[in-house]
Amino acid sequence: MSAAVLRALHVPGKPLVLPNAWDVDTAKLVEAAGFPIVATSSVAVAAALGYPDGDKAPYEEMFAAATRIAKAVNVPVTVDAEGGYGLPAAELFGRLTDAAAVGCNIEDTDHATGEVRPVAEAAKRIAALREAAGDALVINARIDLWRGAADERALLADGVARAKAYFEAGADCVYPIHLRSSEPLGEFVQAVGGPVNAPLPPGSPGIAALAELGVARISLGGGLWSYIRKVFQDTVAGVAEGRLPY
Repeated sequence: MSAAVLRALHVPGKPLVLPNAWDVDTAKLVEAAGFPIVATSSVAVAAALGYPDGDKAPYEEMFAAATRIAKAVNVPVTVDAEGGYGLPAAELFGRLTDAAAVGCNIEDTDHATGEVRPVAEAAKRIAALREAAGDALVINARIDLWRGAADERALLADGVARAKAYFEAGADCVYPIHLRSSEPLGEFVQAVGGPVNAPLPPGSPGIAALAELGVARISLGGGLWSYIRKVFQDTVAGVAEGRLPY
């Protein structure tokens, strides 16, 4: 599957919607529902393997899971590569290629420190990955600037500057994962000059409203995994009390 197929689906105002999967079974269900792309969720894949999110799982296990998913479906796969696992750009691209992935998320958080990287450093990492990959990889550059922010608008100018730097470095799309209020998100979309990936957390304005803002991609991230996990948790608690779900 070509990265060009994935890249062409990033249409502002007609967004690519991604219900992120975490194993072969969920990936097949995403494909069966008619979605043209399967995207992985790092938090969900890591949890299924027994690890916390944030570059804490061995990258060999994470890429092995991605490989199993890509082999099981007939649509392109994009992989959440977290912060890149400390791998050099060429090796990261090689691992993604070996997994048959045609896209990846790459975060600007340094998981060794827990801090967002300086913009120049983060852009340099994106540029190195683009140089290694050429056009064979769709790079979705995650912007973590708004994590825990009480005032989203106060960080808007910095976020726009980051997005522009990431596009200049070779990113295909930017992902302000913690920017969730409609008005600031809409301003961000209009200002950055390239495709924007919006999150779809609980309380989101919804797919149609996000499309009206001009986003090109919408990710559920770990949302489906979290929701299904809660349903399972409540169900097994009921079984423990003698209530059968079927």
